Amino acid sequence: MLKVAILDDYQNISHQFVDLKKLSGKYEIKVFSEPFQNEEEAIENLKDFEALMIMRERTPISENLINSLKKLKFIITSGMRNKAIDLKAAKKRKIIVSGTEINTNPTCELTWALILGLARNLKPEIDNMFQGYWQTTVGVEIKGKILGLIGLGKVGSQVAKIAKAFDMQVMAWSENLDLNKCKELDVLPSSKDDLIQNSDFISIHVQGGERYKDCFTLKEFDVMKKTAFLINTSRGPIVNEDDLIIALSTNVIAGAGIDVYEKEPLPSDHKLRFIPNALLLPHIGYVTAENYSIFYTQMIENLESCVLGKPKRIIE
Repeated sequence: MLKVAILDDYQNISHQFVDLKKLSGKYEIKVFSEPFQNEEEAIENLKDFEALMIMRERTPISENLINSLKKLKFIITSGMRNKAIDLKAAKKRKIIVSGTEINTNPTCELTWALILGLARNLKPEIDNMFQGYWQTTVGVEIKGKILGLIGLGKVGSQVAKIAKAFDMQVMAWSENLDLNKCKELDVLPSSKDDLIQNSDFISIHVQGGERYKDCFTLKEFDVMKKTAFLINTSRGPIVNEDDLIIALSTNVIAGAGIDVYEKEPLPSDHKLRFIPNALLLPHIGYVTAENYSIFYTQMIENLESCVLGKPKRIIE
């Protein structure tokens, strides 16, 4: 019987989206709800499994991990892109890697929750309501403000359209900015420096990796408006966390809305958790019932197709 591990099911809810009991006659499935503390622990726990069903960019599937799991045949991830998987190592071992479809609108929607939450001080006001206080802050309007987008791809484009509905001005920059898309969306193409200096809200929507690592450091924070807000629903390493903590703690910028981090889950004693002008969420940009239904349903489809020797949705 094929041994299958479902990794990083933090909320232990995979069974709500697929009938794991129904599959128990065909597969021996084990769900791991807690993240592994290190790679050695991951190897020890996964050494007997032939298939891994993973949530994108949670457990790193490194070359060492892949080479240490001698029985591994299939890696199935949510989404069709997962930089946490060493694809070269998998290919060398002739391990099939496949993915699933994903809805991108949830990340756009969450981006706007963070923008509006920062603009109207929702976190302190909600906290203060529970403490018995009334009207303790003064918010800002977003109409007429400048939204700077780092990236104008699938998510960034959706964010831009909503910004226009709020009557905001929109600027965009990335290293491969599509000028035709800027024209189509009525977005002003910009240099990185001009965008950072002029934006009232900056929202990040580029892929992770070395190209954009530390795209925001103290150098960038120092030239932002003191009234400006940074929103990151993309990847943690794009923003230097140590520098962000300094910028927020010393009011170099007004605040930040963050859904992604350098280390996830974010340690309980992490300094970001104790900064009042940081609006933090636990990487829930893609965490919706609709997406999870797609993920787990298609993961099982992929597994079945691999077993039959006709793999689908292959990632190379």
